[in-house]
Amino acid sequence: MTYDIVVVGGGIFGLSVAKAALGKGLKVALLEKNTIASGASAGLVGALMPHVPSQWNEKKQFQLDALIELSDIVAELEEATGMTVGYSRAGRLIPLYTEHKLEHALSRVEESKQRWRSDETGFTFNVVKETPFSDWLTPEAAPLGIIWDTLAARANPRLVSAGLKAFLETRIDIMEHTEFLSFDETTSTVSLGNGETLTADRVVHSAGYEGFGPLSEIAGKTIGMGVKGQSLLLEYKAEKPLPVIYDDGIYVVSHANGTVAIGSTSEQEWTSKEPVEADIQTMLKKAIGFCPSLKGAPIITRWAGIRPKCKKRDPLVGLIPGTEKTWVATGGFKISYAISHRIAACLMQEMFPEQGKPIHLPESFKPTFHFG
Repeated sequence: MTYDIVVVGGGIFGLSVAKAALGKGLKVALLEKNTIASGASAGLVGALMPHVPSQWNEKKQFQLDALIELSDIVAELEEATGMTVGYSRAGRLIPLYTEHKLEHALSRVEESKQRWRSDETGFTFNVVKETPFSDWLTPEAAPLGIIWDTLAARANPRLVSAGLKAFLETRIDIMEHTEFLSFDETTSTVSLGNGETLTADRVVHSAGYEGFGPLSEIAGKTIGMGVKGQSLLLEYKAEKPLPVIYDDGIYVVSHANGTVAIGSTSEQEWTSKEPVEADIQTMLKKAIGFCPSLKGAPIITRWAGIRPKCKKRDPLVGLIPGTEKTWVATGGFKISYAISHRIAACLMQEMFPEQGKPIHLPESFKPTFHFG
């Protein structure tokens, strides 16, 4: 079979790149050595967060723009598939309990009006004494006030991936349980683990943390690593939509299907890919500390996964140095679901620059920054 683009990796970046390529009218194959969204993209939390409006840079602007347009992206996907992905512009609450946290938050309020274009978008970042959600974030956890932003959102990661798969599976060739071995640019031959071959004009690597190995070999240095994350899911039916809560490295996300997700850890060093019960219980205890209504809620499931994080922190998007047909989109780490659609659009711009580049790709996302 002959394709315009073969995408390697069926996580959120790979799915989004495949969808963007399809939108360009290209013939696409998506290879996944396991099943779609079976790695880091199978997480539970689904917090879609903006950066705090301080020390502004290209990356923060990119993520802001991605979050603002995400509502329309989700609506189009849900309309096309008839599926819901559990998306809501729920907002975010952050409790304030030290003078330092309060001073820092107050200093960001005015800057947020400019950075978030509040007059135009309607999204705000404020410090308040109380919210209508005192039965959710307990006032005792926020004696000095609460950051309340209305830009943050949430979605169910597994439902987003399922929606993308449903959209793509009748429009492109999705090959699960198919391992990518190599791409010979001179013959345009893609070799697969089952002994078969494909022909492709271009290959895009979006294979999560395991894809960093070949990239590091090309660069002669470490390009990225796998960082373990753990989370848990509780049975908890809220009577009304609730904002995301963030404190002490932990997100608490009330989903639309009667569950609450708590997570996640960020472990640079790990020996097991499985959940560790002591870590799960530590997260749960922290969450109950500022959200006591969760006490006694049954645990439905625990999750652990290895997320791709570039050594230079920012995502990696573009043509791999020293190649002519081999591209990459990886390293979304914790913000992958928030920015994947915009990353994919930028990759198409890089491939087809003659069609214009209306979206600015930050310099720190480009291969020249990561490879040196």
